[in-house]
Amino acid sequence: MRYIPQFTDGQEFPHALGKVVCVGRNYADHAKELDNPVPSEPLLFIKPSTSVVDITKPLDPPFSRGDVHYEVELALLVGETLTHATKDEAQRAIVGIGLAMDLTLRDVQTQLKEKGHPWEIAKAFDGACPLSSFLPLSRVPNWNALAFSLEIDGEERQHGEGADMIFAIPTLVAEMSHHFTLEPGDVILTGTPAGVGVLPRGASLRLTLTGGLEVTTRVVE
Repeated sequence: MRYIPQFTDGQEFPHALGKVVCVGRNYADHAKELDNPVPSEPLLFIKPSTSVVDITKPLDPPFSRGDVHYEVELALLVGETLTHATKDEAQRAIVGIGLAMDLTLRDVQTQLKEKGHPWEIAKAFDGACPLSSFLPLSRVPNWNALAFSLEIDGEERQHGEGADMIFAIPTLVAEMSHHFTLEPGDVILTGTPAGVGVLPRGASLRLTLTGGLEVTTRVVE
């Protein structure tokens, strides 16, 4: 069943889900933990709409293909068409903020990187983007004060804050719009903080976001 964007009050967004535009290494500590250089400009990639699943349903990634890593991220819902946008235009176009997981086939990604090949096979598979509902912006008065976290079996594994991003949200969205036209229903993932690791089979997950968003889910055995 295809994911339908909706807000936390249950109201469905009037546009179909589009593409998911992502940024890698937007937190310096995460770049360092994977022994990657801190980028001087956003490292962008795209997940198709078919990669998106409801995060509240059991997560069932392709474990047969090697280690699956969790990466929790802030997710932004685009409400207006953006092309070559300014930072102010980019900020006004965001209509909701939620949480997502950028699931990564890490063994596969490592092999692809060693060969100089694209990452899509490791990042864009079916189910690679579990996504929550979205808080309306009225619940998010200060983007820089946003904080989010991921707990696995009751233990906090990741904690991120908007103020720690290398590329702040308005800057990031504007830059994305200079490479890809963003349309209503597109989703933007803003990068993951340090603490990524192997997603355990059978684990219980709890994700939280400033403003009152809390999501629980589990991983299949």
